[in-house]
Amino acid sequence: MTRQDLRQRGHAVRKDLGIAAPTQPDVLPGFDDLMAEIAYGGIWDRPHLSKHDRMICTLAVCSPYLRPQLATLIGSALDIGLTPLAMLEVFLQAGLYGGFVTTEAASEVAREVFAARGVSVPPQPPRDESNEELDAAGNAVMAKLHGERASGGYAAPGNTITGALYPAAIRYGYGELWGRPGLTHRERMLVAIAAFTGLSLESQLRKFAQSALNIGLSQDEVIEAVIQTGPYTGFPRALNGLAILTEVFPKG
Repeated sequence: MTRQDLRQRGHAVRKDLGIAAPTQPDVLPGFDDLMAEIAYGGIWDRPHLSKHDRMICTLAVCSPYLRPQLATLIGSALDIGLTPLAMLEVFLQAGLYGGFVTTEAASEVAREVFAARGVSVPPQPPRDESNEELDAAGNAVMAKLHGERASGGYAAPGNTITGALYPAAIRYGYGELWGRPGLTHRERMLVAIAAFTGLSLESQLRKFAQSALNIGLSQDEVIEAVIQTGPYTGFPRALNGLAILTEVFPKG
């Protein structure tokens, strides 16, 4: 495929996603074509990961960024079938890793887009599990995801320093967040993989990349989730993430 072919394919993919071309393409001559070639033709159109899953990864890493671009992505996500609740859950989980202020900002943008589209978010009943129930649920999710690695490293029960915080991660991260409706565990894992890559959280990426195989993701899908972050948080971070996957998945 020539560069021109890839560029044309990229423009078609972007159109399919419902993402409009820049309104002032002459501000940076050639940028529109370059993005079509690199991001849409070169990455969004790759095999092994659906557009739905790629959008989840993209929203996960774009939630802290500029409002116009995020609003465009939220509109595109609606067009390709993501539910409003799913998007808000992506922002919530990404906020666990990058700071909940990003959840608030991204959710505000989402609400504006939903209102403009006449889309509503179904109300969710409040959860009223006890602390003991959340702790038990959190430990069960950790075991499902990580197996025997669930209690290693900073999660080691005997670590008195990380132990000042990690029980809250078990209770609210695994027990509360991973049990919320709107996203499957597989989709939440995509959020985690993308967010850890974009935030350069190498030890977390290493741990969760291995765990992704325990809940239905393939090695190729994990690799593509990392690649998908490249145009949005930088190719060096994506390449660093792929280097970690080379250690985790020794096949290449």
